[in-house]
Amino acid sequence: MEDQAIAGQGLWSRAREVAIQTPESRNRYVDFLRALSILAVISGHWLMAAPLVIDGELAFTNMLAEEPWTRWLTWGFQVMPIFFLVGGYANGVSWDAAIRDGSGYSKWFVSRLARLIIPVLPLVLVWIVICGLGNAVGVQADLIKIVSQGALVPIWFLSVYILVVLLVPISMRAWKRYRMASFWFLALLAVVDDVLFFAFGLKAFGWFNYGFVWLAVHQLGYAWRDGYLGGLRSAVVWMMMGALLLIGMVIWGPYPISMVSVPGDEVSNTLPPKFAMLALGMLQIGILLGFERPVQHWLTRIRLWTATIVINGMIMTIYLWHLTASMLIVGLALPLGNIGLEAVPGSILWWISRPIWFVFFVLALTLLMTVFGRLETRPLKVDRTIASWRLIFGALTTCGGLALLALNGVVGSHWFGLQLYVLCLPFLGAAIAGVLPMPKIYGR
Repeated sequence: MEDQAIAGQGLWSRAREVAIQTPESRNRYVDFLRALSILAVISGHWLMAAPLVIDGELAFTNMLAEEPWTRWLTWGFQVMPIFFLVGGYANGVSWDAAIRDGSGYSKWFVSRLARLIIPVLPLVLVWIVICGLGNAVGVQADLIKIVSQGALVPIWFLSVYILVVLLVPISMRAWKRYRMASFWFLALLAVVDDVLFFAFGLKAFGWFNYGFVWLAVHQLGYAWRDGYLGGLRSAVVWMMMGALLLIGMVIWGPYPISMVSVPGDEVSNTLPPKFAMLALGMLQIGILLGFERPVQHWLTRIRLWTATIVINGMIMTIYLWHLTASMLIVGLALPLGNIGLEAVPGSILWWISRPIWFVFFVLALTLLMTVFGRLETRPLKVDRTIASWRLIFGALTTCGGLALLALNGVVGSHWFGLQLYVLCLPFLGAAIAGVLPMPKIYGR
């Protein structure tokens, strides 16, 4: 405990030094929104998951399915638009800096790619071990599949975000030439895609909205950085526009209320994304940018800004491991007489017990952060001379593997009941891209 306290103190002290040295020109609200969003994500996921022991068997129910009124809460907890917004802002800053420094695309992209890929590989490895051992000792295959799928759901974001980062030179060029038209064009494509999906039943076309919707929000990050979204008047316009679109689509259109996929529902606003997600982004962006000036002033307080830096410094670790942390606590509760797992989801007892569960989830997540957070905080050493084709091919290979794992988990029909070939893809892609060392060929 003392060692952990010292480590925590060291982390805070280092963050405080960075906070003191932060230049006045930095937009601290970008970092604050990123930190606020990750807290919303983990809280929403921990509330949404409702494990329950029924007749001695563990079942994973979903609060959105059990209590339909909770679907309205997803309008606040579904903050992926904010992640892509701040991603656009940050990527615009870093890409312009790379151009000024003469770094070039390869040097810039390999650095961004390493920070996105390296933290996720240990998570995949851990779940390979957990599921492999579970299959070996005879744990129910369906349970292993559900648990691994639940724990790996967050990596879908990485599979999409890496592709968005890969396209930054193109999206930035489009922004500098066409400005807001580059956003509205993507928004129009998202609408057309939804028309094909709903009106003509062309479901396969819906997957293109992973690009249209999230690239559109990413363009708004460029717009924010260049002052196109600033001011209270602009914030109100975006908020009202997003609110009217979203309410209209939910009440009179074919879009569900929930901004998160609900088990059993035929249509999801997120799988694949619909124009509703873009409307939600407009609403959230309008609300949050309306508070930019007062919060910017608030962030000059050293303790708040230091806390923001601490969260951002380990944000990938928090995001990737928060569901694994909750799974571990649920697993520990089973041999302890199913403690806390027999309360009916949505009951008064269930809601009262949530803060207690959250405390243990946070403790488990903190433990995982101390083990795996170093991969995110340590300086990265990557080959800066990687060819662009290798970077792109490696990134696409990794994205394909992560997307398949997010959809299906690690369970399959190969050795130890695992998806052997799919599991290899993220590691193979990382090696091809040069963010993992590849074995040297003799004579070279």
